[in-house]
Amino acid sequence: MWALRWLLPSGAGRAMSQGPARRQRPPKDLLRHLRAREKRSSSWEPGAPHTVYLQVAAAGGREAGSALYVFSEYNRYLFNCGEGVQRLMQEHKLKVSRLDNIFLTRMHWANVGGLCGMILTLKETGLPKCVLSGPPQLEKYLEAIKIFSGPLKGIDLAVRPHSAPEYKDETMTVYQVPIHSEQRCAGDLRSQSPERPLSSPERSPDSAATQQKQHLPHGNGVSQKACGRDPSLVVAFICKLHMKKGNFLVLKAKELGLPVGTAAIAPIITAVKDGKSITHEGREILAEELCTPPDPGLAFIVVECPDEGFIQPICENDAFKRYQENPDSPTALVVHMAPESVLMDSRYQQWMERFGPDTQHLILNEKCESIHNLRSHKIQTQLNLIHPDIFPQLATFPSKEERLTLSVPVVRGECLLKYQLRPRREWQRDALLTCNPEEFRAEALELPNFQESVQECRKSMQDSTAPAEKRNQYPEIVFLGTGSAIPMKIRNVSSTLVNISPDKSLLLDCGEGTFGQLFHHFGEQVNQVLANLAAVFVSHLHADHHTGLLNILLQRERALAALGKPFHPLLVVAPTQLRPWLHQYHNHCQQIMHHISMIPAKYLLQRAEVSDPSTESLIQSLLKTCDLEKFQTCLVRHCKHAFGCALVHTSGWKVVYSGDTMPCEALVQIGKDATLLIHEATLEDGLEEEAMEKTHSTTSQAIGVGMRMNAQFIMLNHFSQRYAKIPIFSPDFNEKVGIAFDHMKVCFGDFQTVPKLIPPLKALFADDIGEMEERKEKRELRLIRAALLSQEQAHSPKDREPQQKRVQAESPQSPQSKKVRAQ
Repeated sequence: MWALRWLLPSGAGRAMSQGPARRQRPPKDLLRHLRAREKRSSSWEPGAPHTVYLQVAAAGGREAGSALYVFSEYNRYLFNCGEGVQRLMQEHKLKVSRLDNIFLTRMHWANVGGLCGMILTLKETGLPKCVLSGPPQLEKYLEAIKIFSGPLKGIDLAVRPHSAPEYKDETMTVYQVPIHSEQRCAGDLRSQSPERPLSSPERSPDSAATQQKQHLPHGNGVSQKACGRDPSLVVAFICKLHMKKGNFLVLKAKELGLPVGTAAIAPIITAVKDGKSITHEGREILAEELCTPPDPGLAFIVVECPDEGFIQPICENDAFKRYQENPDSPTALVVHMAPESVLMDSRYQQWMERFGPDTQHLILNEKCESIHNLRSHKIQTQLNLIHPDIFPQLATFPSKEERLTLSVPVVRGECLLKYQLRPRREWQRDALLTCNPEEFRAEALELPNFQESVQECRKSMQDSTAPAEKRNQYPEIVFLGTGSAIPMKIRNVSSTLVNISPDKSLLLDCGEGTFGQLFHHFGEQVNQVLANLAAVFVSHLHADHHTGLLNILLQRERALAALGKPFHPLLVVAPTQLRPWLHQYHNHCQQIMHHISMIPAKYLLQRAEVSDPSTESLIQSLLKTCDLEKFQTCLVRHCKHAFGCALVHTSGWKVVYSGDTMPCEALVQIGKDATLLIHEATLEDGLEEEAMEKTHSTTSQAIGVGMRMNAQFIMLNHFSQRYAKIPIFSPDFNEKVGIAFDHMKVCFGDFQTVPKLIPPLKALFADDIGEMEERKEKRELRLIRAALLSQEQAHSPKDREPQQKRVQAESPQSPQSKKVRAQ
């Protein structure tokens, strides 16, 4: 028995002595709504949903874009899917697995930046089909993301082009309205950052092939490019709910003596719901006496007007005119994704007024003030109590400008704001987010042992804390994303900013939402941060490491223009295989190649030969700009073409970044005597097999790599999202190891401080650590039981029973007797 107890973690022996394990719950059926829909399909009638509402997922801010979620009992829809939308939906419990239709208003990264991640998530949930509606370039976009995602097997992705007939399902009918800018005659326009007018077109060398236009039949105001990108096109959506029949009044029917509760009542209900009168005992009863009035098929419209060039085509479009002041087609709501410059235009205001006084108008743009990632603000506020410099407060943006006053009923978007269409029309603000830092602090200060551990931590730091002038020295490391796989409410996906000097920085990886993290961290200084950005290193082509790159490029262009600085391409060190994705997106969706000067990561391997003079020139430019003596890469043990890197500064410090990898000797070699190692620690100790299967590292494996390379300090990051707030601590933790959090800021002078933060961190997240430890004990217990049963079956081949039946039949003393027999 002593051997068995040695194998068990503390607490596991107690769990075993309590008798057989509880039967596990069956896995949650994520797709039960699809089976329910199939059952309804044979008897489906339009207008079945009793509840339909629109909800703002992203209110139009620079960091979040505009996104709208539409709910009915039977369907879920998403309008636009910029970066971070999936993270917002996960945080606020807007079910991603129920989406079967995504509508895109324009082929711009602000609208589609989160789509590749969303598609991969939908695929993982087992959703069999998702239909994308919008610009025709969506087909090419799907082809492009397969370059790094691989074949999207298991999900049927279909594109419904804007020229397709209307779409109809159980909730509503959707009409697509293509609109072309007046500036379409100016030729192919340069890619534009959000809120930037489409002016001063600049052609790229390969844009000539896209200048040919193919015109659709006269009268619809639409022209379509025969192939390639078309920045002059937006697609609006007119969505008309099916009419819902009135409700049968049971009590009134009883008063009139109708046969309620019998089979004879069924044809009566059908008749009055269809508006027909009935005759009962010689008396005619009107439908209005037995049934509430039907709910009319209200309409709502989603329209994007990126700049003034689209105003006149929108105002003149016949499709909208049919819904303006038309009692037969009442428009409940118009959603305007438009900048203030458009809303101020008298033509656009007059177009809004033509919908009449009963139509509500929802504005989504950068002037909408809204907190989106509330959990991120909460965690950072609480971490700030532990160390205000290492965990700085996130930025907020109170409005400094007066808002535009319009003559129509206008509501500014806020995250989670609802407009209910059915059962009654009304705004609903009960789900709106409130960021109350004082409440967050009070919650943390009430936790057991938290205040005491913070005070002890500060006391221990008084003697060892570096002087302020040393603490503020460069380089400065800002962790922007410390989670893996998919963006979650606490940890975003991979990205780390290295501020080399006050005016030079580079990014190590650039997962989805990296710009949003920069925006929240630096606030009004984000333009200067982007202007200081000299290079981006992309370690490999998994989506959680590079799909934030395009937004960084577009926002950097905007930042340089705002600061009056000249535009120049950004140096990007990446696997060569990134280039086909960029070219495909550039050729068919949006011009972006003029933003990039690319250095293939393979040319920075030790002893690599660079035969191309232009690449050699870019490498020298990278070293000179960043004041680096060496920028070296190595192949790591993850997917094909995955790299780690080491940055050696002219002053002597060395920062090593692992990317995603299992323990890798090549990384140890290029990282010898590193000042700082930033290494992934995706999984906890005890999950070495899973780590190997997924080609990642456990906590102790990552620490071991740092010890072998003699790193002065090790920061662990890229934690599995199962460790949402904090990972499980390894016994190998020591004074040279720290844990990275999103928005954590450290410099070399903090190395003595960071390990001292662990006790207050454990106090802050004590409940989460307890839950994770309990899960770990249960997992280890299952493994031990499985091993014992396997040994017993190996010794008794003639007396085998199903494993589950035998575990349930065991007495509380059975583990001991089994262990004796196994020995």
